[in-house]
Amino acid sequence: MAEISTSRLREVLIRTIGPTPWYWKTFPRVHSAAGQRFAWTHHGSEGPLGYLISLALQREAEKPRLALNTYCRPFFVPPDHLGIWCPEGRSIRFVCFDLDQLKAFDLIEIAGWFKQSPDRIYAATAPLADFEVALGLDAGMHKIEVPTELRSVDELIVPTSYPTKGSDDPAFAVYVFYLQAGLLEVLPQKWFTASQYEVGKQWITRAARDPESHRIFGECFGAGSFLLQEDGCRIDQWIETSK
Repeated sequence: MAEISTSRLREVLIRTIGPTPWYWKTFPRVHSAAGQRFAWTHHGSEGPLGYLISLALQREAEKPRLALNTYCRPFFVPPDHLGIWCPEGRSIRFVCFDLDQLKAFDLIEIAGWFKQSPDRIYAATAPLADFEVALGLDAGMHKIEVPTELRSVDELIVPTSYPTKGSDDPAFAVYVFYLQAGLLEVLPQKWFTASQYEVGKQWITRAARDPESHRIFGECFGAGSFLLQEDGCRIDQWIETSK
């Protein structure tokens, strides 16, 4: 196999979507089927709206249509819908919204309580689709029931915590969702264990697939960025390490 360019991986990783609120600048540009353009807003780190991210029409920034608490990642759902995935208890939750149907709400509706709540997503409009997949599934391929509204997404790479029985068990996994095909591949990260890392302080924030080598690579907060072996479960090399 030809040598994989680490500089190319760094460039792709910079654009890879990460969780709210820390990676909000990586979020996709959003426009609806009707041609309406939306913009993301970070509400700072203080006050009743601290650390929240909202989505509003560009021309109506003060009238949000969607608000996200911590650990949410938005993604594009072709041709013109918006998906969000986030941890939800012992599951990973997926929702899909029609942007043209999203109703505006006042920020006062979420001030104070939302950021302190376990709720991850707030909208005045119900999603088109809402489903969950359990954490802790065995390694390998699984069939899953995917709502029709999300089946236009080919692949979605989801790093997630993973239940363990001992300090040498994988504490994180990469879930590769093939939503179009109704399949999920679970890849426990055999290198990320409690005996080797400070689980909680260190965690895999985002991951992607290299379009040329088709290998998965990602970023581990507190450790660095990495390239996985072809099995998707072990480190091949560190692209960069944290100082």
